[in-house]
Amino acid sequence: MLKARVITALLLASGLFAVLFLLPAPGSSLVFALIAALAAWEWAGLMKAGRTARSVYAFAMLLACLIVVWLDGQRLLWLLSAGFWLLIVPLWLFYRWPLSSLPFLGYVVGAILLLPAWAAMVELQVRSPWWLIGVMALVAAADIGAYFVGRAFGRHKLAPSISPGKTWEGVAGGLAAVAIYVMVIGMLTGKVAGYGWLMLIFAAFLLVAVSILGDLFESMIKRQAGMKDSSQLLPGHGGILDRVDSLTAALPMAVLVTLGAGL
Repeated sequence: MLKARVITALLLASGLFAVLFLLPAPGSSLVFALIAALAAWEWAGLMKAGRTARSVYAFAMLLACLIVVWLDGQRLLWLLSAGFWLLIVPLWLFYRWPLSSLPFLGYVVGAILLLPAWAAMVELQVRSPWWLIGVMALVAAADIGAYFVGRAFGRHKLAPSISPGKTWEGVAGGLAAVAIYVMVIGMLTGKVAGYGWLMLIFAAFLLVAVSILGDLFESMIKRQAGMKDSSQLLPGHGGILDRVDSLTAALPMAVLVTLGAGL
């Protein structure tokens, strides 16, 4: 299992860099859309959809990506995503509303998760591949910090009925890791000074907060569906949704933060 996990991780990292730095913008956007379609196929599986329905939903997601570009509706999607993660998901996690019993609503929620994230990947890639890598690295730093601090010092459960392994101590570790990450990046780039540090760290903490919501939300949906992983598309890692659950929330918010800051 460990060998498969390491090999898959190396292949994914190599593929990501190839897409970001070797393909032209339309090509990378299409690859991102295909990833969104595969994630949609997995999401429909969490809704207990049959094989045909899963394929139709995946194709619909791919088509929706093309329509969003044609209509230039990315900004509206990012605002919709922010409202969903900041206002609705906290209530959803608290009340643990069952989603699989309402298939149509489930498909709508899947679109709210995946379409804004896809549009955010395209936007960040157009700005610079390093923007996208930077946001993904920030989320990874939070996960790594939370994992090690949670294992060493975790005592107080964050959401025991949804994800028993997560603790408030882990959250603190993730925030500390991200603060260090942001300061290192800021010093290396030399583009942060004065009170800009406080704003940068605050923005990074906001992204961590929504990434945690993304992780918990998918964990809750999988638990309701009685599934450990969203699929087995990625050997040793489960499915695409299992790898991008935090990013579906963090990426759209990252774009809004950069737009708001005029970056």
